[in-house]
Amino acid sequence: MKLGDFEALTFDCYGTLIDWETGILANLAPLVGKAGGGRSNDAILETFARHEAAQEAETPDMIYARLLAMVHGRIAEEWGVAASPEDDARFGASVPDWPAFPDTADALRYLKQHFRLGILSNVDRTSFAGSNRRLGVEFDWIMTAEDIGSYKPAPRNFAYMIETLGRDGVDRAGILHTAESLFHDHVPANGFGLASCWIFRRHDKDGFGATSKPAKMPRIDFRFTSLGEMAAAHRREMAGGG
Repeated sequence: MKLGDFEALTFDCYGTLIDWETGILANLAPLVGKAGGGRSNDAILETFARHEAAQEAETPDMIYARLLAMVHGRIAEEWGVAASPEDDARFGASVPDWPAFPDTADALRYLKQHFRLGILSNVDRTSFAGSNRRLGVEFDWIMTAEDIGSYKPAPRNFAYMIETLGRDGVDRAGILHTAESLFHDHVPANGFGLASCWIFRRHDKDGFGATSKPAKMPRIDFRFTSLGEMAAAHRREMAGGG
């Protein structure tokens, strides 16, 4: 199997293209300060992951900006600190401020020359529009939780993606789903028989960061530590270097 065997790359955005852990930590810093500090970044991210996954399961049709505000309130309650509705809303609206990984835009511009590109993301359209300005390409498909009415890892999101691309002539075998999160993306992609590429951004860190631990290790067809590394591998393929 080669990267060039595929017609379309579908991407998770946050954690894969956008450095959401940096964004989350920066925007939780005021709450961490109120709680008195003393928590490691990994502990903060693990708390976020737990509450985000629970809120997504409880309110699958809630707009992500509102959902993030709810998560902020839940974290504040767990830590025993006060957070105003304005504080919660500010965190919920922070997604467009989260930075892209340094390699993302250049790698996407390269990959766009060779593949059709899609986004399958657990956010709302407005939040993604802010992030999209950092990504530097026009995607062929943008599929958000707002469009679908549920959050990954729900099977409904992947069925929606397969149906959407199928209407544009791309069958399941022509899709390579590309993501960092094993929990949100690779496990459900396996369930639909999709090929998958793991952009293992956390290769030099312990734990699962801002995502939940998967119940099992999924099958991975390709693994790279950055999107830039994936683009470089495709260049080698094109040059005949395997």
